[in-house]
Amino acid sequence: VQLQASGGGLVQAGGSLRLPCAASGRTFSSYSTGWFRQAPGKEREFVAAISWSGGMTYYADSVKGRFTISRDNAKNTVYLQMNSLKPEDTAVYYCAAGTGSTRYNEYDYWGQGTQVTVSS
Repeated sequence: VQLQASGGGLVQAGGSLRLPCAASGRTFSSYSTGWFRQAPGKEREFVAAISWSGGMTYYADSVKGRFTISRDNAKNTVYLQMNSLKPEDTAVYYCAAGTGSTRYNEYDYWGQGTQVTVSS
């Protein structure tokens, strides 16, 4: 499975962005997909995840109520809708596919990352 994250950019605090993660490989729909982020000088942290069917979703406490993860298996794409963005959301965002939920070491396939910068 190969993953391509996109949609990052510069946005003002309070704004929104949607990050698509496009996958290649016909087995993508059988994997859970997660989003992680890493800010400069910080460890990579979990943001959100969705089960292979879309029936289960998980969120970090810091993004609950602001971010929504969804997937369209027909398009081999997972989306992260980010609303009410804050400067502390600034990071490189990575999508990943695997059998896990919230732990980065449960994911086997990673995209290249997309930069999100939120200005105050």
